[in-house]
Amino acid sequence: MYKSSKRVIDVMIGSVLLLLSLPLLLVIILLLKVTGDGEVFYLQERIGYKNRKFYIWKFATMVKNSLNIGTGGITVKNDPRLLPLGKFLRKTKINELPQLINILKGDMTLIGPRPLILAGFERYTREVQKIIYNVKPGITGIGSVIFRDEETIVSHFTNYEEVYKNINSYKGKLEIWYQQNQSYKTDFLIVFLTVYSIAFPKQHLTYKIFKNLPVPENTDELRLTPRYSAKIPIDGENLTNKKLASF
Repeated sequence: MYKSSKRVIDVMIGSVLLLLSLPLLLVIILLLKVTGDGEVFYLQERIGYKNRKFYIWKFATMVKNSLNIGTGGITVKNDPRLLPLGKFLRKTKINELPQLINILKGDMTLIGPRPLILAGFERYTREVQKIIYNVKPGITGIGSVIFRDEETIVSHFTNYEEVYKNINSYKGKLEIWYQQNQSYKTDFLIVFLTVYSIAFPKQHLTYKIFKNLPVPENTDELRLTPRYSAKIPIDGENLTNKKLASF
């Protein structure tokens, strides 16, 4: 019942949200035209359902050709490539609103693993790559909630590639947990936590609501996960990948 009705719910909620957000969308479009590079929407190839490629819709938040400038496909806190309005759009997640179009097209769903570019997808282990997109990618998901302020976390380090491999290592476990625990209740709580996290970025309510979430397995995952990072301070040093006996 849940899986068969999810598409209907996506279309209904996606249509309502698109209509309700239309005034805001028009304001953002105007502001981007005035303050940015003249680009309003940014379409990028991502990995989606059953590992098929599709183009995701976003508001443009960075300068043109940003993938070939600076840190490439990796965005850090206060990234110099951000447009004047870009930082606000990313912080509030308003830049993701155009993905309601992807939902109506059937490329995405409201709740699911975030769709990644190919380089990001390849940071998952082979085992995770085979199953993470057995569900459609979502606008938000359990991995997005846990790593709400991912750009800030990454900014503490210089070895970005290794950092993202460890983030994806834990994200993969979280998204597999989601596939095993899909329900109306789980989806509703993830939506609630997404909104709550925007208002309270440092919240740890997620682990209190979902008590059976997988926990990080090594120091690398621990220090990159907001709930546990205080136990292993983020100091910018190289990651160690030492196994933990306990927390």
